[in-house]
Amino acid sequence: MNNWNPYLKGFVGFMKLERSLSSRTVEVYSHSVWKLRNYLDMENLIMPPEKVEVEHLRGFLVWINQEGIAARTQVKIMHGIRSFYHYLWTEGVVKQNVSLMIDLPVLGFRLPVMLSVTEIDRMIRNIDLNTPEGLRNKAMVETLYGCGLRVSELVNLKISELFFREGYIKVTGKGDKERIVPIGSVAMNEVNRYMRFNRPQLTIRKGQDNFVFLNRRGSRLSREMVFTIVQQLAVLAGIRKPIGPHTLRHSFASHLLEGGADLRAIQEMLGHASIVTTEIYTHMNKEHLRDTIIMYHPRNN
Repeated sequence: MNNWNPYLKGFVGFMKLERSLSSRTVEVYSHSVWKLRNYLDMENLIMPPEKVEVEHLRGFLVWINQEGIAARTQVKIMHGIRSFYHYLWTEGVVKQNVSLMIDLPVLGFRLPVMLSVTEIDRMIRNIDLNTPEGLRNKAMVETLYGCGLRVSELVNLKISELFFREGYIKVTGKGDKERIVPIGSVAMNEVNRYMRFNRPQLTIRKGQDNFVFLNRRGSRLSREMVFTIVQQLAVLAGIRKPIGPHTLRHSFASHLLEGGADLRAIQEMLGHASIVTTEIYTHMNKEHLRDTIIMYHPRNN
């Protein structure tokens, strides 16, 4: 039997119900399994998943590398395959998780790109407030930077999750985990301006009325549109760094740390499951300190 559909259907249910993974992760992991299945078919290796052995997975990893897929994406694909075979093992379909015998591609340690406060201010000043989308874009950038949101958290933010009187918003992060995030007066004021003057001018589509940030057709903004807006503002501001919405999140965290905020508090605000993930910003600060010393110390001039 070479029908993978029942296994994949069960795997999707396992990810949603047992592991409570986000819809995005479910999509990525499912796609990874189908990528493996397509590779086996392409190699004329017609077999069900329980017959797949270590050498087949090694060949698969070589193939996705030869396809030019970035190492970071390769790791995500292999995580999906590992999760799939873990599911098969829990169901008794396989006796061991063969994917654990495959070493994942090694990733170099890279510090994320960060913007200075001046650069963020330049981006905001380049927003044309005379356009219909101007107030929305300003409110959007101020919320991304002021709250350290992921782009998915921004586009899914709902009016019913704004608690401005109390000074916070409720967001749904990875794994559909909810958290409370403080919001400052600048971001609140810009969101209120957008909600008062720009949003009422839209013809809002049915089922979209609770989303805060809408496109000109009255539907929830897409992740891709937010990327485009942020990158266009960076170009207008003369910023040559490769940035996106996540850069504003990195900058939010790093600027808090520079200002003396507690690392645990930053972890809570970012919604990181592990403090280890948050600790990358301590490395960023060391890099900033090193660059500052090299630039300004008289012995280096």
